[in-house]
Amino acid sequence: MARMPSAERRRQLVEAAIRAMTRDGVARTTTRSICAEAGVSLSVFHYCFESKQALLEAAIETITDNYVARVMSAVEPGATLRETVRGALRTYWDHVTAHPGEHMLTYDLTQYALREPGFEHLARAQYEQYVASAADLVERVGTVRGVEPKVPVGVVARYLAAAIDGLTLQFLVLGDKDAADGHLDLMADQLVALMEG
Repeated sequence: MARMPSAERRRQLVEAAIRAMTRDGVARTTTRSICAEAGVSLSVFHYCFESKQALLEAAIETITDNYVARVMSAVEPGATLRETVRGALRTYWDHVTAHPGEHMLTYDLTQYALREPGFEHLARAQYEQYVASAADLVERVGTVRGVEPKVPVGVVARYLAAAIDGLTLQFLVLGDKDAADGHLDLMADQLVALMEG
């Protein structure tokens, strides 16, 4: 096995965990199966992470950070605030429709954390990260468009996080792309109304 920096090994294990959990589910994914997916020994896992809990936390953070980076990089000033908001929502939604398994994993992680004693804080941290990410997005859209939100950013962020979360789960269950597009349009209208007052 080639030597590599521990940060790179951690990234390798997190990516392997995401792949394995997306395929097999969180409850059925063991540290051994993650190591097999990554092509490393169990001792490498224990060198990089103190527990499976720490790895799950890193996986949740990685998944959310990847979504946020993708959406933030796509925030471009449209002709109107609504076009800017709708473009950001579209970027996220394109990932949902292209990678539904990864998005199912986020719900699986939440349920696992809520049911597994000692892991409950991971679900709370996951949803707090969603709200913080939504706040960053609202602020970025406001900056790009030169708009100061009339409703506090925290309020808009909680609405956005809840609306996206619900719409994503509904789409994963029902698979109705047309209905989802209509809801994204409605969400864009509501976000603009909250930002413009």
